[in-house]
Amino acid sequence: MAVAIVIIAGRSYRLGCDEGQEKRLEELAASVDGKIAAMRSNVGEIGDQRLIVMAAIEIADEAADARAKIETLEAEVASLREKIDAGQRRDAAIEARLAKSFDAAATRLERLAQQLAGDIGESDSPL
Repeated sequence: MAVAIVIIAGRSYRLGCDEGQEKRLEELAASVDGKIAAMRSNVGEIGDQRLIVMAAIEIADEAADARAKIETLEAEVASLREKIDAGQRRDAAIEARLAKSFDAAATRLERLAQQLAGDIGESDSPL
């Protein structure tokens, strides 16, 4: 297990993490520290614990908003996939009808060709 040392609200914390995740943990801690610093500049000194709780609530609110947006986007993607599937089914049905029409037309043309060949053959014979 790797260890990352982060500073939040002026305090240093030694945190365990998976190998290779140290930089990510440091970045996340810097984000939290930035929230606390911004709150401190907006509301003044109200105590570290309160600032940390307020920052945690703001981060949780942002995460909830992000989850809601993800759910909306996932629903939109599902709807678009259904429309694509419906379009593909419609296209397949059209292709099947066209193929059937072409087969019927080809059959009629073959019959006409045979009739013409028969008519030509009859006209070639002397009466």
